[in-house]
Amino acid sequence: MLVKVFANLRKICGGVSVNIEVNGNRVIDILEQLVKNFPDLEEEIFTPERTLKPFVHVFINGRNIIHIDGFETKVTEKDQFALFPPVAGG
Repeated sequence: MLVKVFANLRKICGGVSVNIEVNGNRVIDILEQLVKNFPDLEEEIFTPERTLKPFVHVFINGRNIIHIDGFETKVTEKDQFALFPPVAGG
């Protein structure tokens, strides 16, 4: 599964996108595998209760998962998976 990452997550993952092997077809499966591969991601994207931190967004084919099925959103190899951290600006 190809995952596009943005902002400070690129430094953690070593690039604009990463290709990961996933056992499962849900958003949570992909996020869990990302954290296994890149442990520093955990504190960037997850709360202690294992929800997404405020302003962290996951988009599948340009749609935010909060408008689909959240962590249970099904994902295929052909889908575009994008992970956005909180970004501040002024």
